[in-house]
Amino acid sequence: MKPWLVVGIAIRGSDKVEGPCTDRWVPLVVLRRRMMTHRSLSLVAAVVVVIAFFSATLVLGQSQPASGNRSAESTKWTSPRTPWGDPDLSGIYSNSDESGIPLERPARFEGRRNEDLTPQELEALRVERRKATATSSVAEDRPVDREVFWENLNAMNSRGWLVVDPPDGKIPPTTAEAQQRAVARAEARRRSGRGPADSAADRSLYDRCITRGLPGSMMPAIYGSSYEIVQGPNFVAIVYEMVHEARVIPLDSRPHVGKTIRTYMGDPRGYWEGDTLVVETTNFKDETAYRNAAGETLRLIERFKATGPNGVEWSVTVNDPSTWARPWTFAMMLTKKDASQRPFEYACHEGNYGLRNILSAARAEEAAARTAPAGSR
Repeated sequence: MKPWLVVGIAIRGSDKVEGPCTDRWVPLVVLRRRMMTHRSLSLVAAVVVVIAFFSATLVLGQSQPASGNRSAESTKWTSPRTPWGDPDLSGIYSNSDESGIPLERPARFEGRRNEDLTPQELEALRVERRKATATSSVAEDRPVDREVFWENLNAMNSRGWLVVDPPDGKIPPTTAEAQQRAVARAEARRRSGRGPADSAADRSLYDRCITRGLPGSMMPAIYGSSYEIVQGPNFVAIVYEMVHEARVIPLDSRPHVGKTIRTYMGDPRGYWEGDTLVVETTNFKDETAYRNAAGETLRLIERFKATGPNGVEWSVTVNDPSTWARPWTFAMMLTKKDASQRPFEYACHEGNYGLRNILSAARAEEAAARTAPAGSR
């Protein structure tokens, strides 16, 4: 864990910074993390909210266009090539600007698609979501919260919601088989007699710094939003800041591994469709299968398509006939950054105070219950 906490403002494409239009940080407050108290964290939260609204004035008029209005940039731009001839997607990316976008279409936009949103409507959604994030970060009922991390306070969302297929923007209903699996898992847990924090093994793989799975590792979270794509002949690698995972994706038409070999991030195979990188991943462990899918039958099909020099649209088609009535797809933008935004070392195990505190709090609750008067238990 880094011993210093730096609070700053993100200047996006400001003319006050030399060089290309990239995110730059101007530090305002520096605190020693080891000395931070409840009071100092509350102070940081308040400062961050002020920063969020101040930085918004620096980017006024520089918002991204709606997802259906990027054609002008795309038609004037040609994807660069690697020395061996593949489309060049290599670089540093972030999904911080997509923070706050709901997965499914909000009810108030019923009957409409993302492409139907006007720039004015999209900008109103951005402002609404920034205010909600800032308010949540300093709410009195949770003055110290992970949402205090400032990197998501000024998100410049590219769309109104993520699901693009089905056209209604909703995840298809689950199958009877999937519902039965969920009931069976809950019943097995109940019969085990274990509590939610009897040991570290009772917590999620994310809590335990093992994995966030796929596609979770590339979806917006409260922090850890940087990615690096590295290319070589017949291979593409993606480094994820969150949990510091990495995927090595073969492009040489080799078959998937046998069905009995399953991993947390699955077994990926890639190929090119024109300028679009397509990655099909199978062989998931049940523990990380997306949204309680079946690891044995889940297939994720990702598409990475550069929309211009500054971004890649990443879409994921989720296909598991044992879990959903039909395949469905969501999409978001990955914004290209300079080398200063390269993924940090995650060092999750070294600083996983959250897991330690969850377990110690459970032990404290158990001790309190044992000594409480019989009538109050």
